[in-house]
Parts: sequence; structure tokens; C-alpha cells
Amino acid sequence: MLSTLLLSGLLALNPFAAPQPRVPLAAGAVSSVDPCRLYGTVYLETDPRRKGQCFGVVYQEPEEAFADLLVYQENNKLFADKVGLWYLSDSRDFADYVLFVTDNRNLADFSFHYTKVRNYAGCRKQ
Repeated sequence: MLSTLLLSGLLALNPFAAPQPRVPLAAGAVSSVDPCRLYGTVYLETDPRRKGQCFGVVYQEPEEAFADLLVYQENNKLFADKVGLWYLSDSRDFADYVLFVTDNRNLADFSFHYTKVRNYAGCRKQ
């Protein structure tokens, strides 16, 4: 019975297997955020310490012509059901997407601009 225990312990440690390379979790998730798929409840994070917990990095564009996404700010989250329609949440826990807002345009995944007309909201065709 002792030999069975020692053999199962040796097989569990498996000293004969090739060592697996250790890769950080962030290295496998390198991809850009598609702004044409974002809608619903959004929380805009400004604290740089929480940047790693955010879905993506965005830049608020002052000019409409250079923005990748035109956003209409909804008053009711039930109406934020299409691309570019965002309901801004006060809490990050109840948001569908948490986006970090940066001041540097070069560090952002995409840029957005608020529009006052609901029909103009959406992704710009590039």
C-alpha cells in the first residue's frame, strides 16, 4: 500500500514530462478592441491604477471628423441596444463594458465623440 502511494505521488509530479513554458496571461490576449461592437451600459474609468481591469482604452475626440465611433448618450439603459448607443453607468460593477479614458490619443484602442443626434450614432466606415 505504501508503494502504491509513492508511485501515485511520483506520477502526479511527473518528473519525465517536458517543462511547460510559463507565459503571462496578458501575453495571450493581445488583440484590439472593435468599437463597432460596443453598446449598452458603459463605465468610463479615469483612475490609471485600474487600467489593467478595463476592457479597452479610449480617447474622447474633440472633433467629430476624426472619431472612430459616434456615441449618443442614452438616458435609459433599455434603449442602449445598438452600436454607439451608450448608457453611462455610475458604478463599474453594473456596467457591460469598463473603458479607460486616456489623454494620449496614441495609447487608445479607438476614439469616440458624443453626438446630440441619435441617428448619427454608430461606427464610422473606414
